[in-house]
Amino acid sequence: MTITLKISDNTKEKMIEYFDDKKREKTPPYAVFQADEADTVVTLYESGKVVFQGVSADIDAAMWKQMEQHLNPGKKIIETNSEDKKKDDKKKKENGFDPAIYYANTIGSDEVGTGDYFGPIVVTSTFVKKEDISFLEKLGVKDSKKMTDEKILEVVPKLIKRIPYQSMILSNQDYNEYYSSNINMNKIKAILHNKVLAKMKAQQNTYDYIVVDEFAKPFVYFNYLKEAGTVVRDITFMTKAEDKVLSVACASLISRYIFIKEFDKLGKKLNRTLLKGASNQVDMQGLEIVKEYGFDKLKECAKLNFKNTEKIKTLLKEESNN
Repeated sequence: MTITLKISDNTKEKMIEYFDDKKREKTPPYAVFQADEADTVVTLYESGKVVFQGVSADIDAAMWKQMEQHLNPGKKIIETNSEDKKKDDKKKKENGFDPAIYYANTIGSDEVGTGDYFGPIVVTSTFVKKEDISFLEKLGVKDSKKMTDEKILEVVPKLIKRIPYQSMILSNQDYNEYYSSNINMNKIKAILHNKVLAKMKAQQNTYDYIVVDEFAKPFVYFNYLKEAGTVVRDITFMTKAEDKVLSVACASLISRYIFIKEFDKLGKKLNRTLLKGASNQVDMQGLEIVKEYGFDKLKECAKLNFKNTEKIKTLLKEESNN
């Protein structure tokens, strides 16, 4: 068992005094000392990190954790446990998390706006190097669905200063023109993903993996692209990839950031704050827009294939009959 604690200078002094006659002759690099405490090897580093290794590591670590709490009341103690980490890694592995991909140089893509009646579809690809991982973790990067719009507006400007990205915006007007019985939502998504991935791949040739969240089985995805001139094929498809690969998480956040900005612009053109999603409240707002601007206005601000459109027509008919 290995347990690591981060301690303060006053606890360090107590520890140096306590282990004075228990120190080993040889000291690891950057360590103040290494000592033996019964079944535990204790190593104190200059940084204040203490590593307890051995059968009784938990008991000895608990003692010094109490000392740290006593000398520094209210201070948050940073502790890691190798057994907990193993269990956590095992759970992650069972959920499809692959450390080999997570810690590699990756290109990832993700999209937003496909579940919103109003607003465009935005697809983004990003390139994340191994060296970027620590920066992104400290920034709190995660799937955009798990962050508020306010937090995304705060984080993404910092993100795009460092992380290369390619984005495409499909307006409602273009979406309504493309969507048909032969071109469904997933085909549109596949085409857009392929375009942003091709652009990023042309810029970055040092990647290890290209990861796409699996919204369609690979053979279906590539079938959607049979008419495309250039097709990116060296893709690792992964469910919930935005939770498992930082380049996909970055793509999700940047896409959401652009979507929020475009959504707000659209709302200003219509003199109202548009509602996200596809709820009954969205139906009522769609009805208000039709009554004010005419039905054709929906072509410019909504995805007409959604069920909301038929509901708006029904509401309009009911009002005219009353």
